[in-house]
Amino acid sequence: GASALRPEHTLAAYQKAIDDGADIIEPDLVITKDGVLVCLHDLTLERTTNVEEVFPDRFRNDVSEDQPSNSTAAKHWYVSDFTLAEIKRLDAGSWLNEKFKGERVPTWQEAIDLVRGKAGLYPETKAPEVYGKRGFDMEKLLMDSLKKNKLDRPNADPKTPLVIQSFSAESLRKLRDVYKTKLTLTFLIGGDPQKQWLSAEGLNKVKAFANGIGPSKLLIDREPKLVEWAHAAGLTVTPYTFRSAGTGKFKDVREEMTHFLFTLGVDAVFTDNPDQFPKR
Repeated sequence: GASALRPEHTLAAYQKAIDDGADIIEPDLVITKDGVLVCLHDLTLERTTNVEEVFPDRFRNDVSEDQPSNSTAAKHWYVSDFTLAEIKRLDAGSWLNEKFKGERVPTWQEAIDLVRGKAGLYPETKAPEVYGKRGFDMEKLLMDSLKKNKLDRPNADPKTPLVIQSFSAESLRKLRDVYKTKLTLTFLIGGDPQKQWLSAEGLNKVKAFANGIGPSKLLIDREPKLVEWAHAAGLTVTPYTFRSAGTGKFKDVREEMTHFLFTLGVDAVFTDNPDQFPKR
């Protein structure tokens, strides 16, 4: 959504993005304790809601393996520890500005209902392996929801194009091989520590389970040939995230997006500032 101007992943942010001309809205999907897909960037609630005030004792202490067992660890309130009804009690707006007090964490269904017919949808399966360990099948939940909304086939609703993305190659393979989806899939890439993907050869392997890549813009800045290699493999390129708060060597986010789109030749961009998108 237009999260430079509205609280991220709220209906207010999605509506503002639509008003500002966004072609597609990008909800990150996580799962509640009772198995409902909701839109939130983090796996935990404390950064963007008042969960610490409403449920002060419902946190987990995260202790890494190299810490002593009696260490005071960070407190985290995981989405999957709370029911949808409990999460709907939380304020998801005032952390950004008091004028947004009362905004709620939206369900994926609420996002579909708001966006459908006005823009496309680009949901992300967020940390599906984490939820798998908790007994959830994120891909099934997503595909069931798309079937229910008659959005599970390419071009099912021409006014609402649908692309699924994930940092998990396994999640995309599962969508393609187990659930047999023919929807467009995008493989998000934040880095490549095993040197599997970010080469001409590696991107040809991506083509086996995805239609495009969503690399960090820093990766393209470091190696602009990524765009050429991806296109040669038949993959689209949609880098993330362009925002007014961090434009590096560019004077503003519009100039930065212009460079990536029209000089480097990427196909689209993820941005927190759709109002600054350089349409031509």
